[in-house]
Amino acid sequence: MAHSLELLPDEQTDRVLRAAWARLADAGLRSRRRPASPTDRPHCTLIAAPHISPAADALLDALAPGLPLAARIGPPVILAGHGRYTLAASVVPDAALLALHAQASAAVDAFAERVFAHTRPGRWTAHLTLARRLTAEQVGEALRLIDWPEQEIAFTAVRRWDGDAAAEVVVRARPPEAADLDSGP
Repeated sequence: MAHSLELLPDEQTDRVLRAAWARLADAGLRSRRRPASPTDRPHCTLIAAPHISPAADALLDALAPGLPLAARIGPPVILAGHGRYTLAASVVPDAALLALHAQASAAVDAFAERVFAHTRPGRWTAHLTLARRLTAEQVGEALRLIDWPEQEIAFTAVRRWDGDAAAEVVVRARPPEAADLDSGP
């Protein structure tokens, strides 16, 4: 299994994506509704590798000050691989998201054995997965089932996900008042 550093969306976006998962599952499509573990949740992968050390949790603390991070869900994106397709909602990358991704990419090498090339800057596609391992026919069916309103969202947490243990470490955005208290008088 892969390991990853990911952004987690706000609660409203999480609910919208889980509702989409449910619609796809109810239609018999391979949605994310039946999670493999309790840690399977809507997310935008920043970096993925065969293994990322738990020491990378320090990197989460370094990325968290960039949260919450406003973003926009765009049109659907279809990712191909091994004769099957992944259907996702695109995340329109702006300068802030690209900068956070570049920061994660530059720092993760100290904690990962080999980062997957498709998650590196210049090759990364920001997205929120809705269904995986679809046939071309199923992609068409899924596209008809999902409403695709472009909407503003916020990423409110960053996590390290360990696919081998199905475990996560989550660092949430600090409320502005907590940051104000730390800055002193």
